[in-house]
Amino acid sequence: MPHLTDNPADRLRELRRRRGLTQEQLAERAALSLAVIKKLERGGAGRLETYHALARALGVRTSILFDAQPPHASRNDDSGKLALLRLRRALVPPVTALGHRLDAADGDPDLQRMSATATALDGAYHADDYGTVADLLPELASSAHLAVDHFAGAPEQTEALRLRSDVLQQAGRYLTQVRVYDLAHLALRDALRDAVAANDQLAAGATIYLQGWTLIREGRLDEAERLAAATADEIEPKISRASRDALAVWGRLWLKASAAAARNNRPTEAREMLRLARTAGAAVGPGGGSRYKSGRFTGSSVVFQVAENYAVTDQPRRVLGMANRVQAAAAATSNTGHRHLLDVARAHVQVGQLAEAEQVLAGLHEETPEWLRHQQMAQETFHDVLRGSRQRVSKRRRALARFFDV
Repeated sequence: MPHLTDNPADRLRELRRRRGLTQEQLAERAALSLAVIKKLERGGAGRLETYHALARALGVRTSILFDAQPPHASRNDDSGKLALLRLRRALVPPVTALGHRLDAADGDPDLQRMSATATALDGAYHADDYGTVADLLPELASSAHLAVDHFAGAPEQTEALRLRSDVLQQAGRYLTQVRVYDLAHLALRDALRDAVAANDQLAAGATIYLQGWTLIREGRLDEAERLAAATADEIEPKISRASRDALAVWGRLWLKASAAAARNNRPTEAREMLRLARTAGAAVGPGGGSRYKSGRFTGSSVVFQVAENYAVTDQPRRVLGMANRVQAAAAATSNTGHRHLLDVARAHVQVGQLAEAEQVLAGLHEETPEWLRHQQMAQETFHDVLRGSRQRVSKRRRALARFFDV
C-alpha cells in the first residue's frame, strides 16, 4: 500500500477515496451512521469497535486507522489517583541512589504463608471479589519484594523469585481488568523479569499472555499478535512429551494471538492460530492444565475464542448460534463465561432482540456486579437497549440504569 498520511482523520478520508466510496457509502458498508464517519474525518475519536467495522469495510488492518491522541490534547486531573495508592507504593516503591528500598524490614519472610495468600488472592479474583483482591495485593506485593531481597544468594532465592513473579502477574491481571494499563505493564514487565531469573519458561510465557491482553485492551493489536505468536514459537513443546502445563501455556498464547488478529481484521491468520490452539487443546485433554495465572486451558477454551472472534467481527447470528454450546463448556472460568454472555447480549442488540439483551445484562448484574462494573461494553450495550426500546420502563431497567449511571 502506498504511503499514507500520519494524520488519522486524513488517513481515513484517503483510504475511503482510494476505494471510490462516498461518506454515505462507507457508512452503509460499515453499518455505521453517517454522523460517525463525518466526525472521524473531522478529527474526532471513535471506539475501537468502530475502527474494527471501518477496517472490514475498507479491507485494511484495524491498527492502520487510529493513533493515540497527541499528549495534552485533553485536560487531565488527579482524580482517581488515590484509589490505588497502596498498590502503587507496593509495585513501584521508592529506592535510594544505592538501590536500597525505604520499606526494608528485618526477619525471615514466610514463603509458605505468602504462597497460601497468593492462592487465596487468585480465588478472590476468579470469584470477582475485587475488594478482597485490592485489599490483599499491596501487602503481598511488598512482602514478595522483601522476600527476594532477603534471600538474595540463598537457596530459597529461586522460590522467592517465582512467588514474586506470580504475585506481579496477579497484579497485572487485576490492573488490566480495572483499566490501569500503565501500572499493569510495569507489574507484568517485572513479573517477566523474575520468571526469566528463576529460569521458569512457562511462567514467562504466561506473563506474555497477560501482556497480550493488556495490549489488546489498549488497541495495540499488531504488537499483541506479534508478541503472543513469537513467544508461542519460542516455547513450542513437543506435543507427545510435553506436560499439560506446557501445552496449556502454549495454547493460550495462540488464543491471544488469534484474538488480536481477529480484532485487527486478519481473519485468515486468526483462524490459523485457532487451529494451533486446538492442537494444544486436544493434547492437553479434558482435565486441562496451567497452574499459571494465564488461566486454565482445555479444548473448550478454543470454543470460547471462536465465539469471541465472531463477536468482534460483527457476526452476531453465529455468536447466538454458538451460545448453548459455549455455555455447556465445562472448562469455562467465571470470567470467560461472563465475557461470552456480554458478547451474547451485544449480538442480541445487533439483531434487534433488545429484551433478550436486557435479560442477559440483568443476569450478569445479579450474579457478578463487581466484574460487570468494569466492562465498558456492558454499559454501551445497555445504552443501545435504551435507545432502541419503546417498552415501558420496568423495575429491572431502572436498577440497570442506576448501576450503569444512566
